[in-house]
Amino acid sequence: MEIFLLRHAIAEERDSQIYPNDAHRPLAKKGIQKMQEAARGMKHMKLRFDRMVSSPFARAKQTAEIVAAVFRMQKKLNYSKHLACDGSSKDLVQELKSKYKRHGSLLLVGHEPYLSELISLWVSGDGGLSVTLKKGGLCKLTLSAYRHGQCGDLEWLLSPKHLRLMA
Repeated sequence: MEIFLLRHAIAEERDSQIYPNDAHRPLAKKGIQKMQEAARGMKHMKLRFDRMVSSPFARAKQTAEIVAAVFRMQKKLNYSKHLACDGSSKDLVQELKSKYKRHGSLLLVGHEPYLSELISLWVSGDGGLSVTLKKGGLCKLTLSAYRHGQCGDLEWLLSPKHLRLMA
């Protein structure tokens, strides 16, 4: 199975006055523009996703919607609370097993440090692998199964700048 992990694009600055609930903090205008370019780069790479699953937080949701629009996959976009900042990787693995086992290629959209911890878990079996996934960055893993532990290989990790250059 191919799993792509996409970190949300540049968001508005944290501000408890404007966004008392951080889940509602949206992408910044600059983040939207850069993600549109990065999504075109992803399309130019001829990437393919059977389904997309995103954190329900506003900034991740907007990021996923931009990619879904470029790939014309709006109807194949789902949301999971297990991809939110405080999500459970064990619960996410169970959800992926039960809902997406038949899909050969998934794009997961979420947050740091959660996504880097998932990469480390699936590649090394624990959280000890140091991985940096920049805002708008994309990682490709090949998994042999959905398991809460080592079950895959890191194929590549691209910065958002690399994705935009491919557009």
